[in-house]
Amino acid sequence: MTRSRRWFRWLAICALIASTASLQAERSADHVVLISIDGLRPEFYLDPAWPAPMLRQLVEDGSHAETVRGVYPSVTYPSHTTMVTGVLPARHGIFYNTPFEPEGETGRWYWEAEAIQVPTLWQAVRAMGGTSAAIGWPVSVGAEIDFLLPEIWSLDSTITFIEHTRAHCKPPGLLAELEREATGRLRKENFTIDYLTRDDRAGDMAAYLLETYKPTLLLVHLIGTDHFQHEDGRTSRRVVRAVAAADRAVSQIYEAAQQAGIAQHTAFVVTGDHGHVDLHSELAPNVWLAEAGLRSTAKDRGDWRATFHVTGASAFLHLSDPADRAAVVKVREILDSQPRGLRDLFRIVERPELDNLGAAPEAVLALDPKPGVNMSSGATGEALRAATGATHGWIPSFPHIQTGFVAAGAGVRSGGTAAQLRLVDVAPFIAELLGVDLPASDGAAPRGFLASAAEGH
Repeated sequence: MTRSRRWFRWLAICALIASTASLQAERSADHVVLISIDGLRPEFYLDPAWPAPMLRQLVEDGSHAETVRGVYPSVTYPSHTTMVTGVLPARHGIFYNTPFEPEGETGRWYWEAEAIQVPTLWQAVRAMGGTSAAIGWPVSVGAEIDFLLPEIWSLDSTITFIEHTRAHCKPPGLLAELEREATGRLRKENFTIDYLTRDDRAGDMAAYLLETYKPTLLLVHLIGTDHFQHEDGRTSRRVVRAVAAADRAVSQIYEAAQQAGIAQHTAFVVTGDHGHVDLHSELAPNVWLAEAGLRSTAKDRGDWRATFHVTGASAFLHLSDPADRAAVVKVREILDSQPRGLRDLFRIVERPELDNLGAAPEAVLALDPKPGVNMSSGATGEALRAATGATHGWIPSFPHIQTGFVAAGAGVRSGGTAAQLRLVDVAPFIAELLGVDLPASDGAAPRGFLASAAEGH
């Protein structure tokens, strides 16, 4: 982080503390539980054919949106950071799932919270004297969260996911406590992305933390719905079971609030990061750049001039030398010279549009493919390949890539509906419930979802 960015972040946090102090008395919920169901599609709670009775109960008791427009790229880490800041990626600093690394991709993701450039909900809660907890929340390693089990894994294949996570928990020994009191011993078979027991264990952990420590803010990330849509497409038996598992985890956390005696003072907010689109093809634009000599096929890209950084179904053009306009001209010539059948599969997203979307400030341009076409970072082989399953990452302007929002409980109006919310509206809504402020927010709380004073606390 540069010195100027550190200074800006410090000033923003100071402003957050000052504004939060003046709003503490206005909160309508003593506790907010924010649950992200990765890959949540609105039909999961709108269509009774999906096995989600807990989500439908929250819809009946509270407020909901028919769709939620996300951020660009519509992938997990930028989206989750927007959920807790109310800010678009270009400002909060988490541009992709994986940072662009000029020397070649190492496999690192944006794991560390220090990369976030604006105030977060957990900082606002701490400033008001509250506590926070998080289970599997993206971009939370090292965060100012009191009870933290972050999402992180090792690049060393000899270190298991569980052991690497254990080393980054706060306070030290938290995972051992959770294993002793909530989950039993965690191992690959019951806490891996490949099985739905992962969301069951996340529900166990979150329920225990809520009942035992009663944090002001609890963040929970459920991932099964996303994983099995990637594997199988939008609809399969495993996707149906994944929705049921996520709903079961929400129900378990909801009951924990009742068991803790705080249900009447707790708001539940369930949202997602993106939808999913079924795939038929995959496009690898770096193949074209390698053939033109703008980069090599080596992992470090060799003596490269231009490359596409791929995240989900979008590809962002980066330059080794930002002043190399000749490389940009060459890339445009390459793109426009493709046969019509290939050229029609994507459109170029120019810098002004990226600015309007609040996306990837270091990228020169981006490629947004047609629905059904994924992007690949590969630089060898055929540029166009077959693909299966489903993914996300597109500009979030069409229904299949949009996500959902349901809220109920303390401070939430019963019967509120909206045709569409924005993901940037989630954090301001939670801030309103808790009586804290996010001065940098790009969103606005949906006022029609907030209970009137007469409806009580």
